[in-house]
Amino acid sequence: MTSSVSIKDLSLDFGAITVLKNLNLEINDGEFLVLLGSSGCGKSTLLNCIAGLLDITEGQIFIKGKNVTWEEPKDRGIGMVFQSYALYPQMTVEKNLSFGLHVAKVPQPEIDKRIARAAEILQIQPLLKRKPAELSGGQRQRVAIGRALVRDVDVFLFDEPLSNLDAKLRSELRVEIKRLHQSLKNTMIYVTHDQIEALTLADRIAIMKSGIIQQLDDPTTIYNKPRNLFVAGFIGSPSMNFLRGELVNREGKIVFATNDVLFSLDGYEAGERLEAGRKVVLGVRPEHIKVNEGLGAETHDATVDIEEPMGADNLLWLNHAGHTMSVRINGARRFGPGSRLKLGFDMTLASLFDAQTELRI
Repeated sequence: MTSSVSIKDLSLDFGAITVLKNLNLEINDGEFLVLLGSSGCGKSTLLNCIAGLLDITEGQIFIKGKNVTWEEPKDRGIGMVFQSYALYPQMTVEKNLSFGLHVAKVPQPEIDKRIARAAEILQIQPLLKRKPAELSGGQRQRVAIGRALVRDVDVFLFDEPLSNLDAKLRSELRVEIKRLHQSLKNTMIYVTHDQIEALTLADRIAIMKSGIIQQLDDPTTIYNKPRNLFVAGFIGSPSMNFLRGELVNREGKIVFATNDVLFSLDGYEAGERLEAGRKVVLGVRPEHIKVNEGLGAETHDATVDIEEPMGADNLLWLNHAGHTMSVRINGARRFGPGSRLKLGFDMTLASLFDAQTELRI
């Protein structure tokens, strides 16, 4: 595939502090890439480097094959949408959309055409004569997206655009942004700390920690085959269950042992040979544990500590083998505190990590 944005050996220092180090990233033409991570991981900093709002210490940035490392933001062929709407309060929506185009001396007929197109795509035609104070939060963010849209650029950058909205609006605008990408097919780079936004929007997700990309993959691979313990624990709500133990040999088969409880590893696809004596961490997602029904030959005893009914789902917090674990089951099934259960673990969907390196085995 053709590369739309290419980042080569990028480093950024703030004095003695290195924020990004030797970062390499290729973003395909028309791709929706999400930079995901907790506060301070470097995701917004990387986006600002691509936008030209921060001067990098080392490395190069290419957009559509052009070296833009030292270009001004206006010359990079990008449109940016910020967390804050950054609208001019004294101007109407129409003038907010057209202001940057007038500054760039775009002819008026072309400005009218671009505003009409953006207003139609974002369904803000009735709002064009209003001022920002007369708009809701969701409408203001639509206008902010429209202001990037009218620039008619190849690459759109989004810096946590939905974080100031309430949950319902976030969900609605998430769908709008996905629809926008499917319609325009432009390259979009989107920064968020919200894993639901990442999983639902992205073609690929780059999970970052301390300025380093921990894993770059499609959402399904990230969720089902996390590269390390950090990624496994970061993605998923509630997060993956982790059981610390070691690999042991029982009757010629390698199994997982924790607190004198053994787990068969039948069905687990290891990327390397499993050897007895190795300290490991077994990871299993809450929805990959069966409760009382459809169990295989191997079962485990557990006791319910807390039950959290969540409508369509029911979340159980269990005591099992000296560990606290979460299990997600159908909301129609109820088990009160103290209930004794039988569990079955789907090892084809489990993850095994080296306890020392924390990398997937």
